[in-house]
Amino acid sequence: MPKYNRNAGDAWTDEEVKKLKELIKGNTPTRIIGLKLGRTEDAVYDKCKELKLSLKPANQSPYGPRKK
Repeated sequence: MPKYNRNAGDAWTDEEVKKLKELIKGNTPTRIIGLKLGRTEDAVYDKCKELKLSLKPANQSPYGPRKK
């Protein structure tokens, strides 16, 4: 079982912010981002809000799936 680093309550490092941006760009789910960075989902949401980053998937239609 992988050992996760817990950074709860610690300040965000530049490296963590860089990794956060990469994971968001890859449409990684928020829960997985939190696990990879050792942060809670709420911490990820708060940091994204602070940095004005969108967590909305960029590759999905706002009108839902196409019907055939």
